[in-house]
Amino acid sequence: MTHPFLDLAPLSAARFAAIEDRVARLLGTEQDVVIMQGEALLPLEGAIRGTAGPGTVALNVITGPYGQTFGDWLRDCGATVIDLAVPFHTAVTADQIRESLAEHPEIDFVSLVHAEAATGNTNPVAEIGEVVRAHGALFYLDAVASIGAEPVLPDAWGVDLCVIGAQKAMGGPAGVSAVSVSERAWARMAANPRAPRRSYLSLLDWKERWVDGGRKTLLHAPAQLEMLALQACVERIEADGLDTVISRHASAAAATRAGVRALGGGLEPYVHEAREAAPVATTLRTPPGVDASSVVAKALSAAPALPLAAGGGALAGEMIRVNHYGPDARRDLVEACLVELGAALAEFGVTVDAEGARQAVTAAWTERR
Repeated sequence: MTHPFLDLAPLSAARFAAIEDRVARLLGTEQDVVIMQGEALLPLEGAIRGTAGPGTVALNVITGPYGQTFGDWLRDCGATVIDLAVPFHTAVTADQIRESLAEHPEIDFVSLVHAEAATGNTNPVAEIGEVVRAHGALFYLDAVASIGAEPVLPDAWGVDLCVIGAQKAMGGPAGVSAVSVSERAWARMAANPRAPRRSYLSLLDWKERWVDGGRKTLLHAPAQLEMLALQACVERIEADGLDTVISRHASAAAATRAGVRALGGGLEPYVHEAREAAPVATTLRTPPGVDASSVVAKALSAAPALPLAAGGGALAGEMIRVNHYGPDARRDLVEACLVELGAALAEFGVTVDAEGARQAVTAAWTERR
């Protein structure tokens, strides 16, 4: 008996290349786009290890946990790392980047997360890109959470290494990811004796054996199901229109913030300014004395399928995350999340206005649409 997930024709190099081309169009880039056969941590780490080493001086911007991870990788490569950490309830500014570069003119690498789903903030990459480009540093960007939820334009922003994943706002698979690579970044890798070669982490292997060979022969058997799912999710975005998908995420974020303020009870947006809040997820701060993990557990016990999570690590006690990305960027899900959070808070003796939250979500969503 045939099975639609198992009995598939081999994925040809031509089809693999065609999917890469569609991803490149999604990014609006003329750079080489390489699809890598793993979750986005694969190209995120591979890009750093390919371009950084002893002699590299990196400005590593920390607006959440991934920025901390990038700093660890850079140090492991032998780079000198200057961390620029900002409070998780805000975003970094172009002026802060400019000041750091002026203070350390030897910086030749800048790493940044566009949107931090874990902390709910988003950074002004277009403005930052101008500063980094003027300085001449290589610009590395994690756009895994932001792609599909807000514009991601590596060419226009001067991004040399732009990593994306499909599992969040794109609404696609987690097991495949992509990176756009500028000519400057390829040259940096080629000159780096420590860049991974003959390795699953190696971008140079893809450059030399795939891109330079005219994309005729794949390095290894592709992750076929994930590649087909990636193609399907890109096709869905193309059919809906990228602007429409982005607008839907912006509506979900605006509706969540409006609903939270109307719900009351001391629950409030964790990221203070709406312009610094990521459209992919909204983080919330619980009232003093109310444990966020307990609130989320109560809400999920009533509605297990809701896209709710407590903050990670030290934030587990005070942060709630409403994940309104991909197929969850919907008004009814935003409303359901806030209603169940309100019911859970009420069990802690907190007074909330669930009906006011419903009305605020509808009004904000309608205004955005």
